[in-house]
Amino acid sequence: MMQSSTEVQVRTGIEADLESLTDIYNHYVRETALTFDTAPFTPEQRLPWLRSHPEDGPHRLLVAQEVLDADETADETADGTADGTSGTGPRILGYATSSAFRPKAAYSTSVEVSVYCSPDATGRGIGTLLYSALFEALAGEDLRRAYAGITQPNESSVRLHERFGFRPIGTYSEVGRKFDRYWDVAWYEKHLGPRT
Repeated sequence: MMQSSTEVQVRTGIEADLESLTDIYNHYVRETALTFDTAPFTPEQRLPWLRSHPEDGPHRLLVAQEVLDADETADETADGTADGTSGTGPRILGYATSSAFRPKAAYSTSVEVSVYCSPDATGRGIGTLLYSALFEALAGEDLRRAYAGITQPNESSVRLHERFGFRPIGTYSEVGRKFDRYWDVAWYEKHLGPRT
C-alpha cells in the first residue's frame, strides 16, 4: 500500500461532526485541566453548543479535517478499510471557536476564542491553521476584541496566542479546582477590526 500523504482542510463545523468534536473535547475534560468541565459530554449534550456557532456572524466553529489524496482513498476503498464517500468520513483533527464573551448586550463586540486539537494532531500546526482561518473569517464582523483564557502552565497555548497578536492582560489566581488542585487562568487579549 502507498505511503499516506494527507492535506488538511478547514471548514465550518456541521452537525455531522458532533461525535468527533465531542470526543476531542472529552479528552481534555478527562485528561487535562485545560478546560474546567469535569464530566464528559454526550454528543446530544453538546448539540446546543454546536448550534450556537452558525456558519456566519461573530460566533463561529471551524474544524480541521484530514483530506486523503485520491490514490490513498482509492486504495483504502479497494481493500475495505475506508470509504471515501460514506461512513465516518475524513478524520477531524481539531476545531476553533469564537463564542460570546459575556451574555450582556454591551459585550457583543467581544468574543472568547479557543482551539482544541485531537491528541495525536498536536504539534502539527493545526492550531495555527485553525486560528488563521478563524481570524480571517472574523475580519468582516463588528468585533473589537478577542479574549482567551489559558489554564497555567500551558506554554504551547501561550506561544500560539502570542503568535496571533494576543497580549497578556491578567491572571485569575487559583480560580478553578480540578484533579484535587487549584489552577490559575491567564487572560489574553487581541485587538480586532480597524484601529481608531
